Amino acid sequence: MRIIITGASGQVGRALQQVLSEQGLNVLPTPRFDVADHAIVPQLSALSPELVIHCAAMTNVDGCATDPDTAFKVNAFGAQNVAHACLRCNAEMVYVSTNEVFDGRSDRPYREDDRPNPINPYASSKRTGEQMAARYLKTGLYIVRTAWVFSPGGNNFPAKIIAAADAGKPLRVVADEVGNPTYAPDLAQAIAQLIKTRVYGIYHFTNAGYCSRFEFAQEILRQSGRGHIPIEPIALADYPRPSTVPPFTPLANTRGAELGIELRPWPEALAAYFKENAAN
Repeated sequence: MRIIITGASGQVGRALQQVLSEQGLNVLPTPRFDVADHAIVPQLSALSPELVIHCAAMTNVDGCATDPDTAFKVNAFGAQNVAHACLRCNAEMVYVSTNEVFDGRSDRPYREDDRPNPINPYASSKRTGEQMAARYLKTGLYIVRTAWVFSPGGNNFPAKIIAAADAGKPLRVVADEVGNPTYAPDLAQAIAQLIKTRVYGIYHFTNAGYCSRFEFAQEILRQSGRGHIPIEPIALADYPRPSTVPPFTPLANTRGAELGIELRPWPEALAAYFKENAAN
């Protein structure tokens, strides 16, 4: 299978390149595409991929709030362009989306068939991307929603917590934002399993279990040998930011589990993250 990964230099893209290559799949070198430019349609389709995994996105949630036009160009129209290219060359597509398509008002983890209701520009742009991709590809489309991604070498939540702790900065972390930490290599493994099934649709892939940002930070400090460092829980209301945050957006992996695709608990994945960091 000839595979192209957009956003190949990001956390998920790098993990996918490694996992898919280890499985002997033909991951093509990825040109530097501007997914927001319609020129990508002929450029991408000319490479004749059989599958495009679309990871490229504007993921700075606060940046999307202050510049929603660019967010929609990249996240919504970028997905449309990639889907159009896939339609042209009869390729399948994996669109990596987000837990933030939900409004966070649920009292249980969100299932794949729950109705999205985005409440900030990042979420709206990603949800529109889902819809645009589905409009072009009546078949051959996987939508994979994930959350709170971290990986070795990435600019992610664990790295930021450790940097702040080592700098001696006061640690104040939100305790009423809840989601699923997701280790990029585990997500990549799940996607690698999924594309072999040819069972298209919407999937929720995160590491098992959920926690608050505060609980995540506590576990990061504990596993990294910094459990003695004080950390203060605060409320979302005490941490003003440009974007509106959905407070409770854990994802439930129901459809993937039916296919035998399950991810390990997030504390185990965090331990693997620290082990990999130590090895490097």
